[in-house]
Amino acid sequence: MNTDWRAVAVGFVVILVVGAVGLSLPLLGQIGAGLVGGFAAGYLAGGTLGDGAWNGLLAGSISGVVLTLVLALLGSVLGLAGGPLGAFLGGAGVFLVGLVVTVLFAVDSAIAGAIGSWAKAR
Repeated sequence: MNTDWRAVAVGFVVILVVGAVGLSLPLLGQIGAGLVGGFAAGYLAGGTLGDGAWNGLLAGSISGVVLTLVLALLGSVLGLAGGPLGAFLGGAGVFLVGLVVTVLFAVDSAIAGAIGSWAKAR
């Protein structure tokens, strides 16, 4: 599978922008962000369905990991009010939720990436 890092970067940025706008629709906005960003990455990468899925998966995974790290840091800082244990538990809880978000972004972005590469081939 060929990785087109430009397509992955564009997909990543699209996921972040659409996800920020989609905060008003809690779950649907985030799923939509993964779909739109994955489609963009797959479309730009082109190639086979596998290439589009791979590039969409990378865009979704990277955005999920970045979001997880930011949210875990924020949870740790806010948890400082509860002392060291509160900071640890706050950060760990957000980290676990972030892992679920990462998988969600990765899966829907991979599916949309495959559709994007298929659409470009047509």
